[in-house]
Amino acid sequence: MTTSGFTYPDVGATLRDPLPGGYRHLRYRTRVGPPGVFARAAEVVLTFQMQQGTGTGARASAGRAAPGVRVIVGRGPVQAPCQVVWRAEEADRAGFAYGTLRGHQASGEESFVVERDAGGTWLTIRSFSRPARLPMRALGPASKPLQHLYARLCALSLRRQLKVVR
Repeated sequence: MTTSGFTYPDVGATLRDPLPGGYRHLRYRTRVGPPGVFARAAEVVLTFQMQQGTGTGARASAGRAAPGVRVIVGRGPVQAPCQVVWRAEEADRAGFAYGTLRGHQASGEESFVVERDAGGTWLTIRSFSRPARLPMRALGPASKPLQHLYARLCALSLRRQLKVVR
């Protein structure tokens, strides 16, 4: 995959540990249901339904996550262009990551992965980012709680679509 167009050099780094230095890191993991909801959770994540259910708006150039698929998250004047970097579809693990493109307020990558084990189905969101444009720079440290809020909104959206009550 070509890395041209991305606004950061560490394309694909959400696949490994540690996340690259010089960025803010986020790791959010939560149980979204019993093991039996994994297949449905994987479908919701891989078809961008989770992001669409957050209320932030998400439009993708394809119906399913795959490297190269473009995604715009946001509504109105706040548009966050991204591109899918990688996708995983395995027996007990499914998800993808997208990286920021020119015009995004931040620079970095975010992954959304569901995994199944004996204890349930889990959503893990990992990201590394730093401000790229003035509005995000002006937020300074306040942008980190916004990232955590978005992660919680994703989990809430996924649970709602799985019809899992917490």
